[in-house]
Amino acid sequence: MTVSHLLNISDLSSDQIKKILALSAQSVKTLNTPLQGQGVAMLFEKPSNRTRHSMEIAVVQLGGHPIYTRAEEIGLDVRESVEDVTKILSGYHAIIAARVFKHSFVERMAKVSTVPVVNMLSDHSHPLQALADALTMVQHVGELCDLTVAWVGDYNNVARSLSEIVLISGGRMQLGCPVGYGASDAELKRLKALGGSIEQSNNAQDAAKNAQVVHTDTWISMGQEQESIERRKIFADFSVTQSLMSNAQQGAKFMHCMPAHRGEEVSADVFDGEASLVIQQGHNRLHSARGALAYLTGAK
Repeated sequence: MTVSHLLNISDLSSDQIKKILALSAQSVKTLNTPLQGQGVAMLFEKPSNRTRHSMEIAVVQLGGHPIYTRAEEIGLDVRESVEDVTKILSGYHAIIAARVFKHSFVERMAKVSTVPVVNMLSDHSHPLQALADALTMVQHVGELCDLTVAWVGDYNNVARSLSEIVLISGGRMQLGCPVGYGASDAELKRLKALGGSIEQSNNAQDAAKNAQVVHTDTWISMGQEQESIERRKIFADFSVTQSLMSNAQQGAKFMHCMPAHRGEEVSADVFDGEASLVIQQGHNRLHSARGALAYLTGAK
């Protein structure tokens, strides 16, 4: 039997994305607790607020029992190999979810696991965040195929997954990234092959032009603290301010995966303003996690 995993958004088709979003929008009662009496292993190399809470509650709502484990308790490739840990946990749990530094870890897990593996974040992608973003945009702005979505800042794991879900759904992405911090030519070619349309600029104002939604993320991700001074200089012109939002389509919405740093990647008046969907977006981490887990367990 083929086991389905969720490592990258690009692993999904447009129809599969629609199915997960539909499950995410369903009430808990209609999903019929597909994880009843089963466990879900949750391995965290990197700490998290939204990911841990949303995933644990999603598992409980589906009838399962989440077990949170920190990196030092397992020691992936230190105390035990990734493969050995995965094979053992596959015998205990219905799903294995991992939040890791190296994307290769979740890839190696998926190769040997007899149950679905969920990437809760890696250095390469953040599919659960992209599903929450998509759900939020559909609920508050419109169908993804009809949207122009801007990304301002570092082309990181969040930007990659967001770009994938918008393009696979037939929408348009506009990336605005500093020189050296955008998608490579090879990456842009890969993204263009997914569908929709995409353009990249080294000017934040250009990226925001006529966008219906403007996304950003922190300039300094976990593990990049030693680069903080240099990054603040490089990204100084890539802050989402009211001036930048005025270049987007009238009534455009602002989104941020959080945690946020007001006064850096976004001004306080934008983050806390009427155009902001960040709280709804954060709440949708729960609903999209539940939808993804329900999908992987075969819920209808």
